[in-house]
Amino acid sequence: MLQELSHMDRITQLQDEIQQLLTIMSSSIAYLTSRANFVQVSQEIPITKSRNPEKYDPPDRFEENKQELVRDLIVKAKQVEYLIQSLPEPDPEEKQVERLQALEEEMAQANAEYIQAVNRAKSLHAQICDVLRNMLDEPDIVKDEAG
Repeated sequence: MLQELSHMDRITQLQDEIQQLLTIMSSSIAYLTSRANFVQVSQEIPITKSRNPEKYDPPDRFEENKQELVRDLIVKAKQVEYLIQSLPEPDPEEKQVERLQALEEEMAQANAEYIQAVNRAKSLHAQICDVLRNMLDEPDIVKDEAG
């Protein structure tokens, strides 16, 4: 059980790292699309838009930031890869089937106990209702208390 929790911790850690990787990717795309200047890539296709100089980074700073974004992505991707490699091998299929059958049996037993408890509660409720009805239907008890 403790080992299973450790595996779940790794899976949770992996989920967090993947979320961070996606955040880095999203931020990188946002930076690249918002801080790049329009550049003509073909003589046949003219540039039809331009940005104010304060809206884009100079080419040298843009290149440095781009390299930093790439490094961040690579580091995070390697962390994700390391966590994936540290996950345990899956159990053999036969063992998984046995475990699922045992869990199904436990669930069936718990469900039967639950149904039994609900029926017992309904029975007790009916008994209490009967006792209360009997108490209210007996006029002698009401007169004795009033007189």
